[in-house]
Amino acid sequence: MSVSLVILAAGQGTRMNSDLPKVLHRVAGSPLLHHAMQAGRALGPERVIVVTGHGSDAVTKAALAQDEDAICVQQEAQLGTAHAVAQAAPLLADAAGDVIVLYGDTPFIRPETLEAMQAARARHAVVVLGFEAADPGRYGRLVTTGDRLERIVEYKDATDEERAITLCNSGVLCADAKLLFSLLAEVGNANAAGEYYLTDVPALARQRGLSAGVVICDEAETLGVNTRAELAAAEAAFQARARAEALDNGVTLAAPETVFFALDTVVGRDAIIGPNVIFGPGVTVESGAEIRAFCHLEGCHISRGATVGPFARLRPGAELAEDVHVGNFVEIKNAILDEGVKVGHLTYIGDADIGEHSNIGAGTVTCNYDGVMKHRTRIGKHAFIGSSTMLVAPVSVGDHALTASGSVITEDVPAEALALGRAKQVNKPGLARKLFDRLRALKAAKAKG
Repeated sequence: MSVSLVILAAGQGTRMNSDLPKVLHRVAGSPLLHHAMQAGRALGPERVIVVTGHGSDAVTKAALAQDEDAICVQQEAQLGTAHAVAQAAPLLADAAGDVIVLYGDTPFIRPETLEAMQAARARHAVVVLGFEAADPGRYGRLVTTGDRLERIVEYKDATDEERAITLCNSGVLCADAKLLFSLLAEVGNANAAGEYYLTDVPALARQRGLSAGVVICDEAETLGVNTRAELAAAEAAFQARARAEALDNGVTLAAPETVFFALDTVVGRDAIIGPNVIFGPGVTVESGAEIRAFCHLEGCHISRGATVGPFARLRPGAELAEDVHVGNFVEIKNAILDEGVKVGHLTYIGDADIGEHSNIGAGTVTCNYDGVMKHRTRIGKHAFIGSSTMLVAPVSVGDHALTASGSVITEDVPAEALALGRAKQVNKPGLARKLFDRLRALKAAKAKG
């Protein structure tokens, strides 16, 4: 059965004490909104509707960055969750199958849970997601018979017996698209807040003689983020889960509690990750690669057998082929390093292509920016770049070529050539002693004055 997603992302999040819309605060390097969208993506949705409100332009931009086919619609006035979902009605008027309503500030719903909700639709017209709460607090309670939902009771309206129920409402809901929007048209706002609540939908379905059901998930999946403290807790929860999954998948983590993953980090079996490694978005580490301590990686691909670090930084566009070595205090950006390349230490490689088995000496810099535009450096196979070489792009170094240490290379170097680009050394006998004597005398005179 086809499915469409409606993701509610209109809230300001006043308790975050921030100018940033709540759903754009980040966990694991990505906005909360992206987490919800990724969970729903596993269902192969026909359409994804994101309901925006506060900071609509920024939220729309973030949604489209995650899914360029997403459709964003603005909720002009914040009149409750049912009103928010209703904003998607014109966009789903011809939609077949189900609609699942998700929340942009609830990042941990698992795809398997959403699949279970859709499967439960074979038995029920409307399905809600519930969880057994360790501390039910003021959550709405789900009164059930088996997997059949009898009613949702808000805390303020619940009896003592109903408040003793620990099965609580997450707010996530699944229903046939046409039925859902038909029921939403009947939701009223006769309540203290004057708002239209999605929680009224199951009761309205039952009034039509239709059944409502419940799927139960772990409470951790329903964690919502409303404060900075909850944001920190969400980060900790994500990292704990990501580390456990990495270990289960055959990744070695020398100090798991110090490694931080991004939402989309991919690490292959038998990879080794040292202490204090930070993954930003867009990183893939293939099987058998090693990332040593204190590295920061984002937007890069590291192939089998490569080693990185310690203390290395890989930025977006860094592509490391098999058996590449990037050592300490090296930064790589928008560069392709072919098989067996060695960049040992104290080097910046930006906007470059380096051929297989070339060696880049310490202190080498590809001078890629002229103040206006970026330019590319190309180094061939089996080249040797001497220490402290400045490669002023655009420039190329041919196969098996050599640059002398301390050279500034401004012209192309042919294959197998030696390039020297440095001033001739001149020695002045005795001048060092005379110079130091003069400087010490000046220092003494200043001290007396």
